[in-house]
Amino acid sequence: MESGVVSKPHRLKYDVFLSFRGADTRDNFGDHLYKALKDKVRVFRDNEGMERGDEISSSLKAGMEDSAASVIVISRNYSGSRWCLDELAMLCKMKSSLDRRILPIFYHVDPSHVRKQSDHIKKDFEEHQVRFSEEKEKVQEWREALTLVGNLAGYVCE
Repeated sequence: MESGVVSKPHRLKYDVFLSFRGADTRDNFGDHLYKALKDKVRVFRDNEGMERGDEISSSLKAGMEDSAASVIVISRNYSGSRWCLDELAMLCKMKSSLDRRILPIFYHVDPSHVRKQSDHIKKDFEEHQVRFSEEKEKVQEWREALTLVGNLAGYVCE
């Protein structure tokens, strides 16, 4: 280290990154959870003005990287969304590479269905395999991320 230069540890901007399927939870459970968390900690949540594309935006990725932990609300249609699955895969990578915590909330979803990709999730993945037949590695990455999250201790909300 150079004389007189003190290295400061990276300070994270957020305590929690909130991941959810907007169509399922934005105007109900997701909003209530966001407001409750926001009263206690610094929360990153995507906003309605963010453009949706095939790739995760740089601002969303920065929000993930700058968050100490993630709360992932797995809802009925979560696994049908490429956007959600890309986000989930990235959060799972950060869990291992950056040692970031993940807390899953299974909202009207059985955790064993997530873990085993059965029931409605099986149907979603049958569609993904056809739709993304040129991106088999990506579909496998999504499967592995769901398995990882399905094996974590979390909350079940019926």
